[in-house]
Amino acid sequence: MSLFSKRTIAAAAAVGIGVATMAGLGAVPASAGAPSLHVIHTFSDDYVAPLQFAVQGHHNIYVADSAQSALFKVGRSTPIARGPAPSQNPEESGDLAGVATSRDAIAYTTTSADHQDTRLTILRHGHKKVVSISDFERKYNPDKRNYYGLEHIRSVSKSCKAELTAQHVPLAYHGVYDSHAYSVASLGHGEWAVGDAGGNDIVKVNRWGHVSLISVLPPRPLHITSAIATALNVPSCAGVTYRFEPVPTDVEVGHHHQLFVTSLPGGPESPALGARGSVFKLGHNPYHPYLIATGFAGATNLAIGPHGRIYVAELFGGTISVVRHGGPHTVATLPGVAAVEWANGHLYASTAPVVTGGSGPGKIVVLG
Repeated sequence: MSLFSKRTIAAAAAVGIGVATMAGLGAVPASAGAPSLHVIHTFSDDYVAPLQFAVQGHHNIYVADSAQSALFKVGRSTPIARGPAPSQNPEESGDLAGVATSRDAIAYTTTSADHQDTRLTILRHGHKKVVSISDFERKYNPDKRNYYGLEHIRSVSKSCKAELTAQHVPLAYHGVYDSHAYSVASLGHGEWAVGDAGGNDIVKVNRWGHVSLISVLPPRPLHITSAIATALNVPSCAGVTYRFEPVPTDVEVGHHHQLFVTSLPGGPESPALGARGSVFKLGHNPYHPYLIATGFAGATNLAIGPHGRIYVAELFGGTISVVRHGGPHTVATLPGVAAVEWANGHLYASTAPVVTGGSGPGKIVVLG
């Protein structure tokens, strides 16, 4: 894996170990004022890495535990479904990553270890429908229009290029085939939106299982400062800009049926690049999503609350923030927070401390 390679959080969870270097991102300056939300109830602590979950009605909570590659219902010890077997090597591990519910259905995503077989499975009234997301990616590769790598590559020094090449960093490339269906949301009327963290896009699955493109996230450029260049051992690259893959981590339906997406760009598995998580709103043009906020320390999930308030789980910061003035404003401190959902008048959250180098079980909690 190269220094600047893309990696989703699920890979870290799949091995059931911490990524200690990521924890350093928690050093991001906190918002002024004390957090206003605190844990008021714990539903369950039976999980390892519950990176996604869904609340259906007042009584049903479904949990996708990526470390176990299994889908659980809170209150039941036996999985509802299992994905590809997890591995101690994250490069060789499949997972069951995303879950969402509608009024009468449950949908979850699975990805094989080689990312060649990515699926959305829909359970409704005892029937199962399986839709291939990877077939769509293989046929269309929507992010092939995206250019990743060095901006203005002809003007970049030979020494910078040599330093990047020595660390197996690609200097320039367009989107290639990759598929990791990591999140899903109900669009109503039997339709689903699926966030493909590998493909860097959001697709729609209709009631007949047809897959179509909703949006491609744009590359996430980073200006490499002297401090970043030194930290990454590429000193000659100070002053250049590198365009990273966006890596969508969650998709949610907001008011007026608008879609919102969190992005955790590819890059080094260290705090060297700082807080780069972002939130996008998807418009009508699939290649021009709107960036509405950035600066999150690991934007792994979001929830839409009353009046359109957007809550963001900052995994590496151990906080939950709301979008305010284009950036994060902390409303809760919750180490290992991985996902958030708004339901029944409350904010729900899951924690996966193992992913950031901590210990203890993953939990589903309610805040107030």
